[in-house]
Amino acid sequence: MTTELTSIEPASGEIFWHGEPGDRNLILDRSRTAFLSWSAEPMSRRIELLQRFANQVRADADSLAKLIARETGKPLWEAETEVQAVIGKVDISIAAQAERAGNRASEGAMGAKSALRHKPHGVMAVLGPYNFPAHLPNGHIVPALLAGNTVVFKPSEKTPAVGERLVSYFQAAGFPENVVQLLLGGPEEGRALTADPRIDGVLFTGSSHTGVAIRKALAERPGVITALEMGGNNPLIVWDTPLLQDAAATIVQSAFTTAGQRCTAARRLIVRDTMYEPVMEALTKLVDRIIVGAPFDQPAPFMGPVIDNVAADVVERGFNGIVSRGGRVIRPVERLKEGLPFLTPGIVDVTDMNGRRDEELFGPLLQVIRVSNFKAALAEANNTNYGLSASLLGGTPELYNRFWREIRAGIVNWNRPTNGASSNAPFGGVGLSGNHRPGAYYAVDYCNYPVASAEIDQPRAMIGVGLHQ
Repeated sequence: MTTELTSIEPASGEIFWHGEPGDRNLILDRSRTAFLSWSAEPMSRRIELLQRFANQVRADADSLAKLIARETGKPLWEAETEVQAVIGKVDISIAAQAERAGNRASEGAMGAKSALRHKPHGVMAVLGPYNFPAHLPNGHIVPALLAGNTVVFKPSEKTPAVGERLVSYFQAAGFPENVVQLLLGGPEEGRALTADPRIDGVLFTGSSHTGVAIRKALAERPGVITALEMGGNNPLIVWDTPLLQDAAATIVQSAFTTAGQRCTAARRLIVRDTMYEPVMEALTKLVDRIIVGAPFDQPAPFMGPVIDNVAADVVERGFNGIVSRGGRVIRPVERLKEGLPFLTPGIVDVTDMNGRRDEELFGPLLQVIRVSNFKAALAEANNTNYGLSASLLGGTPELYNRFWREIRAGIVNWNRPTNGASSNAPFGGVGLSGNHRPGAYYAVDYCNYPVASAEIDQPRAMIGVGLHQ
């Protein structure tokens, strides 16, 4: 077991946070006890406390943004947008709860009433990622609390400081003791938490490898709700469009925002062969202008480092492997600072490469494929076991309708990036990208379960057949 946790600032390599792993047994026992009273609280009370939470975050927005920037390495401007997403999640969840999990009643026979209400599951384990260490776990936590569940939140061991700060806002807002608890620890603590018989749900955001492991661990416990938001090998098709600069900007936003560390990042750029040269010319000119730097640098960088040197090594090995198997380098992935995980954005043409691997290389690396017709473009786009996000740039409305029908993904866009999904819509994928439990606006669906009731104030019944006189 981990005896001490540390958090390293990616941009400097310096340790800036220390902590101790939590006591899982004590935390889970407290969470189960707290569930009885928390689930009995009226909805109005839960809403009030969540609005107080949003106000706590709002009042500390600058400090939280700086902490996110330091711990993840992402530029300050991007960390500030993450903080706003944390605040906005409360109102979005309140609206979604009312729309998708409200109470309904209708009159039945003999004066009976048919009712539909929703119940919380119980103790929810929330496992957070490092790329959006506040926004993404918060996207599970807020709707879970609103529904009446208690939450045990284990942040990524790479971003524990942000996780600790996030939980502090719930405590400062006046949530009852033990309703929201922080469990610090490494991967082994996450595995123990998901396998613990005291949990009633696992809400996970992270890699498909870990998501599959969670499903296996819970295979004999079908009553544990699981919502898995995993990765993607996302395609972006560029077809007939005269707006090359706009297309290039959309490609860069899709592939290299957050240093490519988004589950919705474009990994594969599929281009019509007649457009290949002008598209690549516009794209490389823009990529060459990208500023890679530390979070607080001026001028502000577009990209920061990846999360740590281990992640940077994985991306570099992936790039080198693609090149060794026949990929043609357009822009290399290079380490900018020795000993630190700053990477340049890489582009490799893999059209003629044998044995392209269906993998999510979580960093700033884009693979390009040339095709001669739209059928081939769709085939390439669907040539993956993932199915999170896909986008078409250019084309006609009719072509987009075909793309929408035939592409296999949970998020399908036209002339928009593959990433940057709205919290007012469902967010999730299929295949290795998710288990048909979309989050964001639809998170309410896995935080409650519907209960149908037939009700009458006194028993009224008769048996009209099959009885002796």
